[in-house]
Amino acid sequence: MTKGHEPSIAGEAAKGGRPVVLQVVPRLVTGGAERGAVDIAVALAEAGGTSLVASEGGPMEYELKRGGVTHIRLPLDTKNPFAMYRNVARLAAVIRAHDVDIVHARSRAPAWSAAAAARRCGCHFVTTFHGTYNFSNRLKRAYNAIMTRGELVIANSKFIAAHIRENYRMDPARLRVIRRGIDLDRFDPQRVSAERVIQLANRWRLPEDVSIILLPGRLTRWKGQGLLIEALARLGDVDYLCVLAGNDQGRSGYRAELERLAQRHGLANRVYLPGHCEDMAAAYMLADVVVSASIDPEAFGRVVSEAQAMGCPVVAADHGGAREQIIEDRTAFLFKPGDADALAAALRHALGLSATERELLSMEARTHARANFSKTQMCKATLAAYRELLQAEASAELEAGARRPAASSSAAGS
Repeated sequence: MTKGHEPSIAGEAAKGGRPVVLQVVPRLVTGGAERGAVDIAVALAEAGGTSLVASEGGPMEYELKRGGVTHIRLPLDTKNPFAMYRNVARLAAVIRAHDVDIVHARSRAPAWSAAAAARRCGCHFVTTFHGTYNFSNRLKRAYNAIMTRGELVIANSKFIAAHIRENYRMDPARLRVIRRGIDLDRFDPQRVSAERVIQLANRWRLPEDVSIILLPGRLTRWKGQGLLIEALARLGDVDYLCVLAGNDQGRSGYRAELERLAQRHGLANRVYLPGHCEDMAAAYMLADVVVSASIDPEAFGRVVSEAQAMGCPVVAADHGGAREQIIEDRTAFLFKPGDADALAAALRHALGLSATERELLSMEARTHARANFSKTQMCKATLAAYRELLQAEASAELEAGARRPAASSSAAGS
């Protein structure tokens, strides 16, 4: 095994009760798969089960430790076929050492290793399909198909469930739609102090008496930051500052491209790129409108639900999981994907709401988000899926046991 990546299994039998669930992700850096893994791991531990997460590691390890979850560091952030093959034995060792009941994979490359390890050890295998993934050729589609091989396949939105049914061969009886949930304790305007909002405004050096347009998300082309800048260039008579809050994750070239685009449109003083934001709840409180401008359809896109939970008007591209999260023109506004003119018109409309219209939208958006997109609902549904698998196994064992005596009696009487 690679030095520094050997799983610590000697003398580390998992603490807690049944079931024992091992979730597998490449790394623990901010992202949908990682956020889901952490939330479910902590929920299972709180419910009395045993949670394990295997990954390359990252800043979210702290959340696992705080939630009583064991993290096992393995070199899972790789697409190298030889490394993936070696990870089968590594994961199998973890499964046996911790007497794992269910392996839950959330990303394609480690899912191939996890599926083989689960099969080798005779435990259950579950997947969560987190995105549409690229399948420009048959080989790529076959690579993606591992995410449909779980005994249960969880789609994180109705959009993704439809995508799976349309593009992959699998028994639809194995498919479960469990929408991603947000932390309503964190994204609650009543819990965000004025001091936090003021501190963030000072850190970002936001001017007073201008509208704040916020696009949260890592700096990557498909998130649509460039499209938003093109739309901003069409808002010449609106007084605003646009904040593109997100880490470039090493994509310094794309960041520089966005800065040049803003400068070319004369918006260098109106577009601010502060990097990663640690206090997104306070950021939503500062925003007059939150934008989800993804060029490609997002599987879910929790920014839309987070902003609604905070009572902030949302403008989102009319595709993917965003459609499922809003009540159009009542909690948010949609625009034609990829269309800068349509985005500009939607922004102008959202920023032009009267105080009464904003208050009505805010109230309905908060109610809608709290009723439909809570982390509690997501965790409860996922733990129910785990129980479904184990109960089916127990029923099968009981049925098999009931048949054996009858078979023995028949043999004795012949």
